[in-house]
Amino acid sequence: MRIIIVRHGDPDYANDSLTEKGWKEARLLAEQLSKTELTHIYVSPYGRAQATASCTLEKLNTTAETLEWMKEFEPRIRRPDRLIGRTRAWDWMPEDWSEKDHFYDHESWVTDPVMQEAHVKEEYDRVCKGLDELLAKHGYRHEGRLFKVTQGNHDTLCLFCHFGVEMVMISHLLHISPMPLWHGFVASPTGVTVIHSEERRKGTASFRIQTFGDLSHLYQNNEEPSFAARFCECFEDETKH
Repeated sequence: MRIIIVRHGDPDYANDSLTEKGWKEARLLAEQLSKTELTHIYVSPYGRAQATASCTLEKLNTTAETLEWMKEFEPRIRRPDRLIGRTRAWDWMPEDWSEKDHFYDHESWVTDPVMQEAHVKEEYDRVCKGLDELLAKHGYRHEGRLFKVTQGNHDTLCLFCHFGVEMVMISHLLHISPMPLWHGFVASPTGVTVIHSEERRKGTASFRIQTFGDLSHLYQNNEEPSFAARFCECFEDETKH
């Protein structure tokens, strides 16, 4: 089985939709995805993901199933360097989390007091449960750190969603903490991640990432990628802070 995870196009967060550039990205993405046999399409309930998927659905003349658990990963934490306000669970300054070993452990990262106070584990478990139920429906049942193959297949599942929840799904599939994924990878708008099941022994499967955040549909059309999800490359200049 193949899983394709697509981040939504350049977001208009205020209206939970896409910017003009985001719509252009989504149309270019649709041209590329239409060349792939997508056997099942799933989409987050949020407008920016629905809008991105709509271009592919129109191109393929098909429909998608909306899955509530695929919405953006929402828990809001009290970040240690901020006296007031909350931010998403993965939006930490690197200096404030990277020296704590438990953040690199799949089981222990949620035990940090900041995560506990925001009930991050409950939301993480909810997403993992949703993903497990989806994969079991398609023949791969989660058992321990691997998957029991109940019906091996060559289906292609295409999931339109968001950066934060994409990293949670990958964390669960690979059984690693999402913290280094959230901070060490960038899924730019309409970035395409391809994950394959791998069955090297009968009845047992694991998942491997073949491609992460592919933007070839933009580069082939001389379209500059959006800056969303990135932060400044050099602190002293005008790149995004």
